[in-house]
Amino acid sequence: MVAKKAAKKANVSKDELLAYYRDMLLIRRFEEKAGQLYGMGLIGGFCHLYIGQEAVVVGLEAAAKEGDKRITSYRDHGHMLACGMDPKGVMAELTGREGGYSKGKGGSMHMFSKEKHFYGGHGIVAAQVPLGAGLAFSDKYKGNDNVTFTYFGDGAANQGQVYETYNMAELWDLPVVFVVENNQYAMGTSTQRSTKSPSYFARGAAYGIEGEEVDGMDVLAVKEAGEKAVAHCRAGKGPYILEIKTYRYRGHSMSDPAKYRTREEVQKMRDERDCIEQVRDLLLTGKHATDDDLKAIDKEIKGIVNEAAEFSKESPEPALEELWTDIYATEVPQEA
Repeated sequence: MVAKKAAKKANVSKDELLAYYRDMLLIRRFEEKAGQLYGMGLIGGFCHLYIGQEAVVVGLEAAAKEGDKRITSYRDHGHMLACGMDPKGVMAELTGREGGYSKGKGGSMHMFSKEKHFYGGHGIVAAQVPLGAGLAFSDKYKGNDNVTFTYFGDGAANQGQVYETYNMAELWDLPVVFVVENNQYAMGTSTQRSTKSPSYFARGAAYGIEGEEVDGMDVLAVKEAGEKAVAHCRAGKGPYILEIKTYRYRGHSMSDPAKYRTREEVQKMRDERDCIEQVRDLLLTGKHATDDDLKAIDKEIKGIVNEAAEFSKESPEPALEELWTDIYATEVPQEA
């Protein structure tokens, strides 16, 4: 059996801890603001928040290097912010404005950044999995050591195209890290009720793919597992599966009242396992920061988020002519 569980945590510096705290807090405050704008009717369509899952993407971005790619599902705002995309551009896209990353035409679920190697949130469940393998194939073909992080949830993990992709990725030794963000409820059904074999990382054993289960509420554990996964891929050993056990505090989307779980369960997770509070405690108990220091960071982050919200409100709606742009490629890039 090649699948196994992760164990010890990675050692990190004060500066790293502060960076993780700041990055996770930015995602948390951004998503809270997005929820407010949705309630005000400024964000239309669907809106899937990442509140509670911040340690997953922040931990994995800490293991990435320039040139690595990422692709994910429609719960994607956190991934965009973690890889360095501008909060203004992300929020403007959520509100369907011209200043957004997809010029206001993609909305919450569909935006991209070539500069940050972010290849989109995708609305079709598990569609990003074969696309992620394709991105990894491109890097293998070019002969570099870049890795693609392909994120999908526990609900998507039951799609057939995931396992077709596993087979091809292992067959061709593709440098792809398959990240199962197991928030335990998919769209609204617990894994206990929906899945006979709930250990998602272990499914890779059928294809010879190594993998492990990780505590997704612990950013340090995620970082350590991410470093191990990318080292595996960069060494030419093929794909790796990370099943990251996490928990979202809100419903599947803003329209989901989440009646399939109790308020007590959610509150218990917030009180005992919150990923941001864990790092906050490490900073305070290790005397790396004071309570006033952390309050100052929170104030700074709120300012950034409020500025992004104001930018999104002031940015104009897309011009009608934009309906006919970005449909086909205008030129084919020439490879050296």
